[in-house]
Amino acid sequence: MTVVGHIQPIEEPLHPTREDVPELERFGVVAFTTTRSRGTFALHSTDTAFDVFGRWQALLAEVSPWARRLASAHQVHGDEILEHQGKWEGWLRAPRADGHLALQAGTAMAVSIADCVPVFIAHPSGATALVHSGWKGTVAHIAGRAIQRMVAAGLAASDLVLHCGPAICGGCYEVSPDVYGALTGRRVAAPTPVDLRAVIAEDARSRGVTAISTSPWCTRCHNTRFFSHRCGDAGRQVAVIAGPRAG
Repeated sequence: MTVVGHIQPIEEPLHPTREDVPELERFGVVAFTTTRSRGTFALHSTDTAFDVFGRWQALLAEVSPWARRLASAHQVHGDEILEHQGKWEGWLRAPRADGHLALQAGTAMAVSIADCVPVFIAHPSGATALVHSGWKGTVAHIAGRAIQRMVAAGLAASDLVLHCGPAICGGCYEVSPDVYGALTGRRVAAPTPVDLRAVIAEDARSRGVTAISTSPWCTRCHNTRFFSHRCGDAGRQVAVIAGPRAG
């Protein structure tokens, strides 16, 4: 569950704009995390509103082959998951949530990230979910709650595919003893590194999910590629999921 070493160096493309999740492509699902070269998507950014809103509009156009609507929310490190349905179009920004779920195709969903874990979940039927899981969300089992909601809708956990996207790695993420205890159930006397993605994966396995993968990217180790809160960045990348492909 804990990881002391850092993510190994990875050869980076010169100007990457997003990191895709190939594990979900077999379902016709598109899933990716934007990179630093794409610019920040944070609405509280020092970038102009024109630039930031322009990036969101470009993102909506990018996912248009899969969905004509894009759902996002103001994130509060909680465990609320919004379920999206209907035939509305455009970009939705809900006032408060850290997860999104769509049981039918046609809705793209996005969470903003800068060290916390974007957790992508997909089912062969086209149902998808995406949650933002920092340490508070991980303690609250927000990814597990998304799995529960999908299972309650009649989808087998064993048919789900879960991917933990770019996030701070276990070697970089040191937490206080009380946070470490809340995450792992174990007591330590001093600040200790913990791998959030490993904790999330273990919880998913306990719920019957077997197809689990993890991005090799660490937002802090690979800070030239991704924004990292622990590196002092105010910028945020976004993780996006939508599918399956229309038509």
